[in-house]
Amino acid sequence: VQLQASGGGLVQAGGSLRLSCAASGVSFNFNEMGWYRQAEGKQRELVAVITSGGSADYADSVKGRFTISRGNAKNTVYLQMNSLKPEDTAVYYCNGRFAGLNWSGQGTQVTVSS
Repeated sequence: VQLQASGGGLVQAGGSLRLSCAASGVSFNFNEMGWYRQAEGKQRELVAVITSGGSADYADSVKGRFTISRGNAKNTVYLQMNSLKPEDTAVYYCNGRFAGLNWSGQGTQVTVSS
């Protein structure tokens, strides 16, 4: 199983980015997919998750600014990030969950300059 995240980059504060993630080598549909992030020197934290039914949940720090969605293709997920802040700078990781197990792939760097 591989989860490939993409779409990161360097953006000025107030700007937007859209992250994408697609899983390969998976024969089942993840019950839940999500995005986590890890800033330098800090622990990995949950950003947003979405179930196969479309129910989404967000970290308080990103509510109203970020939107998670699942794609039409199996096991794809997106994260639309608006009104970015310097504190959003981190490596963002895509995660898939099925039968109580988690899969996570290589992250994509998001850097927000002030």
